[in-house]
Amino acid sequence: MNKTPILLGSLISRISPNLTRYASSSNASSTGRKVAVLGASGGIGQPLSLLLKLSPLISDLSLYDIQHTKGVGADLSHIETRAKVKAHVGKEELGNALKGMDLVVIPAGVPRKPGMTRDDLFNTNATIVADLVSACAKNCPRAIIAIIANPVNSTVVIAAEILKAHNVYDEKKVIGVTTLDVVRAATFIAEAKGLDPTKVNVPVIGGHSGNTIIPLLSQVSPPVSFSQQELESLSTRIQNAGTEVVEAKAGAGSATLSMAHAGARFSFSVLEALNGKQGVVECGYIATHDGEFSHFATPLLFGRNGVEKSMGMGKLSDFENKLMEKGKKELNGNIQSGLNFAKQYLAKSK
Repeated sequence: MNKTPILLGSLISRISPNLTRYASSSNASSTGRKVAVLGASGGIGQPLSLLLKLSPLISDLSLYDIQHTKGVGADLSHIETRAKVKAHVGKEELGNALKGMDLVVIPAGVPRKPGMTRDDLFNTNATIVADLVSACAKNCPRAIIAIIANPVNSTVVIAAEILKAHNVYDEKKVIGVTTLDVVRAATFIAEAKGLDPTKVNVPVIGGHSGNTIIPLLSQVSPPVSFSQQELESLSTRIQNAGTEVVEAKAGAGSATLSMAHAGARFSFSVLEALNGKQGVVECGYIATHDGEFSHFATPLLFGRNGVEKSMGMGKLSDFENKLMEKGKKELNGNIQSGLNFAKQYLAKSK
């Protein structure tokens, strides 16, 4: 008798739980959370939604975009995991997409093309983020908002100003997702030093573009030593890694798959902390009251209400202090651009 069907069934039953466990470390008995992805049909939104669908942390996955969302939702809804998928398309369905959400992830916006900087995306993506966050203020004012849409150094500032205007701003719940910088740093350092990338941790502070990205190679875990040449080459590669992908795709898009992974990793950490897991730390870009920046990325401790506290930046090396100094003007300029845009947007909205 042919035993292939039995063996195949056994194999699938072993693989499927492993995929789900990979998607997040919590088991299915955890409190199910409601998550919305705004921009779910895009290059980041689709793979991000797939990874979120695999997680037992999520009971309801709400997908929103201005087009093609129904197809993405139908496709994902066939996957045999816990999360129930609902798809919403067009501005008239945005409110329903957001009601009752615990976490809203915003990858919406246009991608970079060769020769473009994140700042070139500013006007288009700033308006998209402002509109989406305005809807969040009205429909899920207590949700955590994770912003992927670039330029993050500015869009997070815009989101904060929009929420303030609606009197629902909570700085613990508005975070720019800089996890991809951390992921890239771990990968590149592991490659250079022959380490397991899953065991490497690198704090990355500052912002999320070019010179504002400041990898703290002096604080790598496990401890690793670098020559001056390695410090310079690795730091430069981490800062310009997005451009590396844009150029390699030659006009076909920007970093979508790695960003989806980073966005999912960040989302799982937030959700695990909401469910009571202790000691959850991820880097993120938030409002700050220390130093010379109104917004800044550091390692953050998450809890049941979002960000509990910044873990700070520790003691910087001379090389890292020079990187800080080099990125200071650009970061403050990005922040000011966000403030200026928000002021104009809110004035038009009155």
